[in-house]
Amino acid sequence: MPLLVIAIGIAVLLVLILGFRVNAFIALVLVSLGVGVGVGMSPAESLKAIQSGVGSTLASLALILGLGAMLGGLIAESGAAQVISKKLTGSFGLKHIAWAMVLTGFIVGIPMFYSVAFLMVLPIIFAMAHETKLPILYVGIPIISALSVTHGFLPPHPAPTTIVEFYGANIHLTLLYGLVLAIPTVIIAGVVFGKTFRNFHTPIPENIFKKAEPDESKLPSFGLSVFTALIPVLLMGTAAVGQLTMPKELWFNRALQFLGDPVISLLVAVLVAVFTIGKKSGKTFGKIMDSLGESVKPIAMIMLIIAGGGAFKQVLVDSGTSDYIVGLMKDVSLSPLVLAWCVAALLRIALGSATVAAITAAGLVQPLIATGHVSPELLVLATGAGSLTCSQVNDTGFWLFKEYFNLTIMQTLKSWTLMETIISIIGLAGCLLLEAII
Repeated sequence: MPLLVIAIGIAVLLVLILGFRVNAFIALVLVSLGVGVGVGMSPAESLKAIQSGVGSTLASLALILGLGAMLGGLIAESGAAQVISKKLTGSFGLKHIAWAMVLTGFIVGIPMFYSVAFLMVLPIIFAMAHETKLPILYVGIPIISALSVTHGFLPPHPAPTTIVEFYGANIHLTLLYGLVLAIPTVIIAGVVFGKTFRNFHTPIPENIFKKAEPDESKLPSFGLSVFTALIPVLLMGTAAVGQLTMPKELWFNRALQFLGDPVISLLVAVLVAVFTIGKKSGKTFGKIMDSLGESVKPIAMIMLIIAGGGAFKQVLVDSGTSDYIVGLMKDVSLSPLVLAWCVAALLRIALGSATVAAITAAGLVQPLIATGHVSPELLVLATGAGSLTCSQVNDTGFWLFKEYFNLTIMQTLKSWTLMETIISIIGLAGCLLLEAII
């Protein structure tokens, strides 16, 4: 009976979001309330669970998401992304431009939310395609694939960071495993798959992203741009290594763990960025602070959607539905990683949004952690990978890619959709391989 109620709830969620265009946060709250009542909770108990889920989810994530948005905003406004791209493409040369693009996307994508990073790299793609006379997809696929991989696999991006909290995973190990998984994934989905478009010429949009040439004296250096963008990864990665190699009681390891906390690492990155790339741009301190406030505004709805996912998860926990799911799964031979990927993939295909799909799937799959037979860190990555699969016409990312790259729907399916699906499948395969090794 509880599974039937959940199935009906997800079906209603689909109808509300896709059919009636209801805001995803409102739809998640309504469905959470309905599912709670449907599995036997009183309306008051359902509401209490929703409030608890929203509070506990945002309590740990609000600082991370806010600071992450500020860091991304500083990198975008300072011209650091352009500096990184120009230096890498110059170093790799025309013959290896795909490698330069995928590395640019990876560095830029780590500190910046996907939608911001996507719009940030478009001028780079169009300018590079225009200057080199290469097909726009051949230039664009590598950098866009890297953005998708960082968005789906790596903290401190919203979906993986939220799932880490849901599963009780170690965020440092999740980042470490995610980086190991991301490297072969971007090579296959970005460089190898991107080469299939070597002779696929489509018109390059004209005059859309033409901007005045930036003042070179106000641009940060390449080294400073890369260092600032990667500060959170460096601090969190160092903490992960310390956790694996040093005694827990050692003072130096405790210091590493403190600096490697996502909140502290992002705070350090923002402070460094303010006094390096921020001041380099010629802005006054007051203007920089104003821009930090502006950069947080676009993520308000993302935070609410994540909170809605937390509400749904808490309803399943407080109603006892999670325990019911654990009981059903005891005798199922399917790998929890495969199951998590499948649930997330089905929700992605149905709902369109990777973030909503990942968070909703995590709420359903969370009970599997109680069985103790799976690494929660790998479960985070498998869920994130599943949430990227088969993006199509109900995903805003599909239409962004189609319109900006001036493609037909069929061309978008053959490029964007296939790229996202390759990332998803390689991600699952990598999780299964890591499970056999660690």
